[in-house]
Amino acid sequence: MAKRKNENLPLGAVLQDFIKENRLERGINVVDTRLAWKNLMGAGVNNYTSAVELRNGTLFVSLTSSVLREELSHGISKIIKMINEDLGKEVVTKLVLR
Repeated sequence: MAKRKNENLPLGAVLQDFIKENRLERGINVVDTRLAWKNLMGAGVNNYTSAVELRNGTLFVSLTSSVLREELSHGISKIIKMINEDLGKEVVTKLVLR
């Protein structure tokens, strides 16, 4: 069992330590990326989104509309930049639209 510390720490710092010690950052990034996609793309795109997966820095998005997929493919670098700005860190390095 871990030794108890007698110093007062901010809750945010304690949570960050807990996340690092338990290796939860990857899972949190997956959830945060899904939420960022949903919030940034809006209801119109989300109606045609069937799956959003983050694997090794690559965001895989499955779309049910080929027309929408083609339209979004023209702004892939902008979408990556918007998602990373929303997350506040460099999580997505590549975007694959399926």
